[in-house]
Amino acid sequence: MITLEHVCKTYRVSKRDAGFSSALKALFHKEYEYIHALDDVSFTIKDGEMVGYIGPNGAGKSSTIKILSGILTPEGGTCRVNGLIPWKNRIEHVRNIGVVFGQRSQLWWDVPVMDSFELLKEIYRIDTLSYRRNLEQLCHMLQLSDLLKMPARQLSLGQRMRCEIAASLLHSPSLLFLDEPTIGLDAVSKLAVRDFILKLNQEQKTTVILTTHDMQDIEALTSRVILIGKGQILMDGSIENIKKGYHSTEEALADFYRSHDL
Repeated sequence: MITLEHVCKTYRVSKRDAGFSSALKALFHKEYEYIHALDDVSFTIKDGEMVGYIGPNGAGKSSTIKILSGILTPEGGTCRVNGLIPWKNRIEHVRNIGVVFGQRSQLWWDVPVMDSFELLKEIYRIDTLSYRRNLEQLCHMLQLSDLLKMPARQLSLGQRMRCEIAASLLHSPSLLFLDEPTIGLDAVSKLAVRDFILKLNQEQKTTVILTTHDMQDIEALTSRVILIGKGQILMDGSIENIKKGYHSTEEALADFYRSHDL
C-alpha cells in the first residue's frame, strides 16, 4: 500500500536576465525563485490498483514519483510504500519497485541488451533461477528474443521501450512506476505495451502508477485517476468524472485545466 500525507516539496531555482552584465552581476549576487512543486499532497493507493496520475507540465507528477521511488526527500509530510519510507529505506525499498521513465534509459547504450539485463541481475542480486524464469516470461510477453543481442542504440523507440519495461521487471517488483511509457511510440507498439501492462496487473496483481499526457493510455489502462495541478491534488476519482458532458477526454481535460488556470 502507498500512503502520502501532507507531502510538500519546494525547489530553489536561481534566475537572472539575459546578457553579459546580468551574468557578471549574478557571480556576486544571485537571485532565487522558490517553486512549490508539491503542496500538501495526500492520497492512498491500495495493493494491485492501476492508477493514472495526470496533470499539465510542471504540475508535480515527476516530483511525486521521485519521492515515492526514494530519489527525492520531501520537506514535510509522511510517505510510506509497503511500510517503508522510500528515502530512508532505499536499499530494501528499491527491491520492491520498478521504474520506467519514457525519456530516460536504464539500458547501457553501446552494449547488447542482454548485457544490461545481466548487470541488472547483479545489481538487484536476483538468484539465477528467478532471473532465468523472469527473463523467459518477459521475452515471451514482450517479444524480445530477437532484440537481446542488439545494442540499445540500434533499437527503435518502440523496441527500446519494451526492453526498458522488461529491465524494470526482472526482479519481480510488486510496484511499477511508469512515467510516459508510450511517448513517441507508433500505434502497434502502444497497443503491445498497453496489453502487457494490463496482463501484468491482472495476472500478477502488480500495483501500477501511470503518469502520461496520452488520455488513450489512461482510458485503456486505469479505472482511477488522480489529477494534480500546481502541486495540489485537484481530483481523485474515475475518468468518467472528468469526461461528463464532453465528447472526448482530451476536450474535458483541456477545459478543466483552463477553469483551474493550469
